[in-house]
Amino acid sequence: MKTYKAIFFDRDGTLTKNDPDMDKELHRRYNEITGVELDLPYERFIKFFNKALEQNKPYIPYKTLEDEILFFTDFYELLLIDDGVEENIKEKAMYLGEKLWYVYKKPYDEVIEVLEYFKNKGYIMGVISDCPPSLKYSLELIGLSKYFTSFTASAIVGVGKPDPKIYQYALDLEDVKAEECLYVDDTLNEADGARIMGMTSFHIDRKGKHKKTDWTISNLKEIIEYLERWWV
Repeated sequence: MKTYKAIFFDRDGTLTKNDPDMDKELHRRYNEITGVELDLPYERFIKFFNKALEQNKPYIPYKTLEDEILFFTDFYELLLIDDGVEENIKEKAMYLGEKLWYVYKKPYDEVIEVLEYFKNKGYIMGVISDCPPSLKYSLELIGLSKYFTSFTASAIVGVGKPDPKIYQYALDLEDVKAEECLYVDDTLNEADGARIMGMTSFHIDRKGKHKKTDWTISNLKEIIEYLERWWV
């Protein structure tokens, strides 16, 4: 009978999704501050994200929450200029960089129940995410950070999933072996990367977009069902 000590979760698409109410608030406040409607599809976001990176400030690539805010201040300054804003650009960019960068999330319906289950079973819990240093802060905002003892962000490690280094970084933080751990991710190759490392890894496919395998789940509660079915 196999015994697990830890479980690691991806963040976006696994634990959390974008908060539509906060997205509306972002658009409202952007318009209120600038007089311009916020039009930021993915392609435009990446365009100005890369422009901000090209400025090569000392805090890029950002390694702290403070550096991340400074980076998005630069991002919004470039965006404001492109939107034709001419007055108080620096002041407005500083406000936007501090208040409206992309950290606002919403947990999926079953998340609290699942985290409570593993907490009560004495599991070590961590998060491994391809994201900036605001990983922990984003989970604090929605009351989830208290469940986790490690927060492994790709910006800190310097590599993203499925590079083995990011999984090993998380394992070392918790002082556990891969075979002692469960993992779940909504991105197939990232779930596979954890499995290659030796973890029991699940691919959560909430909308059924991928071919189902023995390790495909549609809801986090199915991990609990797996464990209880096999008396682990």
